[in-house]
Amino acid sequence: MMPSKPANQSHQAAAGLEDHFDLVCVGFGPASLAIAVALHDRGVKTRVLFTERQRSFKWHAGMLLPNARMQISFMKDLATLRDPRSKFTFVNYLKSKNRLVAFTNLSTFLPLREEYNDYLAWCASHFEQHVRYGQETISVSPMKNRQGPIRSWRVVSQDVDTNDRSFITARHVVLAVGGKPKIPRGLTDDGLDSRVVHSSAYSTVVPTILADTDKVYDLAVVGGGQSSAEIFNDLQNRFPNARITLYTGASALKPSDDSPFVNEIFDPERVNTFYNLSHESQQKTILSDKSTNYGVVRPELLDHMYESMYHQRFREPHQSKWRCKIEAWREVVGYNKLLDGRLQLRLKNTSSGEVSMSESSFDLAIVGTGYERNFHETLLAPTRDLLPSDRFVVGRDYRLQFREDAVAGDSGIWLQGCCEDSHGLSDTLLSILAVRGGEMVDSIFPSPTQAKL
Repeated sequence: MMPSKPANQSHQAAAGLEDHFDLVCVGFGPASLAIAVALHDRGVKTRVLFTERQRSFKWHAGMLLPNARMQISFMKDLATLRDPRSKFTFVNYLKSKNRLVAFTNLSTFLPLREEYNDYLAWCASHFEQHVRYGQETISVSPMKNRQGPIRSWRVVSQDVDTNDRSFITARHVVLAVGGKPKIPRGLTDDGLDSRVVHSSAYSTVVPTILADTDKVYDLAVVGGGQSSAEIFNDLQNRFPNARITLYTGASALKPSDDSPFVNEIFDPERVNTFYNLSHESQQKTILSDKSTNYGVVRPELLDHMYESMYHQRFREPHQSKWRCKIEAWREVVGYNKLLDGRLQLRLKNTSSGEVSMSESSFDLAIVGTGYERNFHETLLAPTRDLLPSDRFVVGRDYRLQFREDAVAGDSGIWLQGCCEDSHGLSDTLLSILAVRGGEMVDSIFPSPTQAKL
């Protein structure tokens, strides 16, 4: 990769300044970081820029909870499955931090989430000169070419602090913007209520709203997946006097299936198998595989939660006096804001369909209801007239498919993290990042020249 200008350098249209790059990656999370690592390992000499809305590298900062572990093996890092000799393996990270032997003594494949975040940040630190932080991308549009097909793209970004706009152009663009927090429709009212917090902001926002850890708060957790279960568990330690209720629309909290044969659905080569299925078979496969990742909880956490609930039952036989409760068959479909600012939740019985109000009112509701992954459609709105239909469709190499002859063969747009329907359940996960990063480099730069950063 060729050096780029410093991350915080402004490029204003008024000054007539536009930088041109061979590749711009919008978003600098794990997906783009895996591409950066692959570019380095393959020795690709090119001019690359990564833009990122956050002011520094962070990976799910709102869910970096104490003692929370990864759900995949550290072997599925940014490099090992593609090239175990890479300097960017998790093992080499441990060696550089003088913790390799000590980690080996743990006899685990699942590091703490905090440690894995530190590993990702360590990798990201090697590419600082290629990243512009604090830049929120607004749009990606084609640079019209009267002589023929589109050969470059204009990327418009906005500084998150000053709102100043920057304009850059690129021959290739990768969109890896991640997911947008999904809030149940009934819990929003022209924007997220200050008493409703998405799980993605849990550990960063909740302490500022609930400053007194000893106070007797009433707290609701909405959702039946891993994030909701982790938050329910963490709240009990963070606020020892709080009354906490978890609402799930399912009949019970259910365990994730991460047995060896099932885990093979996340193998990199399975992407080929899934991509070549008919659309109907793809949808059936995703539905049958959801128990590995959506609305489920790691079995060891379920065991811990049940044991805690049992001890509570032992000490206090009367359920009405329990500090922590789990309410099954209850979907939160709305709320009333009381005069004191607290929330009373509107609950739908998912078995009978009956709707009622919660008996308790809450100081805060934390929702672990997942993410929407369609923001690329907003960013790419200026490209719609180049599409062969009204849908954004990608090829096996994640390259966005435009009308024939509309875009030059040595230019294009690639999508990451929003292709689950076409590439399978692993698309939004960490499992295939190393291999996919290499595939992306091969697709964008099919004949790289060898040179090191």
